[in-house]
Amino acid sequence: MITKRIAVAGKGGTGKTTLSALLIRYLMEERPGKSILAVDADANANLNEALGLEVNETISAILEDTKNPKAVPTGMTKSVFVEYRLSQAMVEEDAFDLLVMGNPEGPGCYCYPNDLLKRYLEQVSKNYDYLVTDNEAGLEHLSRRLLPMVDWLIVTSDATARGIRSAGRVKEIVQKVNIGVARMGLVIGRSRSNEGEVLKEEIEKSGLTLLGFMPDDPLISDYDLKGKALIDLPADSPAVKASRELFEILSL
Repeated sequence: MITKRIAVAGKGGTGKTTLSALLIRYLMEERPGKSILAVDADANANLNEALGLEVNETISAILEDTKNPKAVPTGMTKSVFVEYRLSQAMVEEDAFDLLVMGNPEGPGCYCYPNDLLKRYLEQVSKNYDYLVTDNEAGLEHLSRRLLPMVDWLIVTSDATARGIRSAGRVKEIVQKVNIGVARMGLVIGRSRSNEGEVLKEEIEKSGLTLLGFMPDDPLISDYDLKGKALIDLPADSPAVKASRELFEILSL
């Protein structure tokens, strides 16, 4: 099985998690029967809420437990313990599965458990047709090679010059730490009118290829206000329609 790996990255408030949730919805609808693993790799994890799921276990909590000798049952190796707990952390749904990385790790050395985590994620991702990761702007988990290489990196920005510059820094991180990214592009979220022309110069400076715009959809604000899952937005929602057009361009 060849896994297609799509990562979404950007600073908070740019529609990154919304786009990730809509991507999972698109794959569910347009690629029926294909298996999907979603990974929330943002320290401020809320992809599960956008997908309408509850999460009781995070990977960071599991790694933290490895520092406590009493957490590992007698007769069980740390390796077996970590892999067992990681399998428990998987939230399994009919159409997709979800893993949540959680908050950054505390002080101390995590080299050994991180190595176990890397091997686990590499192995488990091979069992899926699609791997979709919701990343923080700093790309911590990608830069540390904890997540596999990426076929498509979608960088999100709001419709501001500062936002575009921040998106450009994501590209700089990719180049600086030599993250394995095959293709990369920019999506400008919460767009209202002709920002493309106004921001054209900043977009060119960023070095990112503009993939498209996501409209400022009032339904998203309403769903966020009421705590409703964004994956359940109606089909005629402006954001849903725009995302479908965008994902068709990516040829996923």
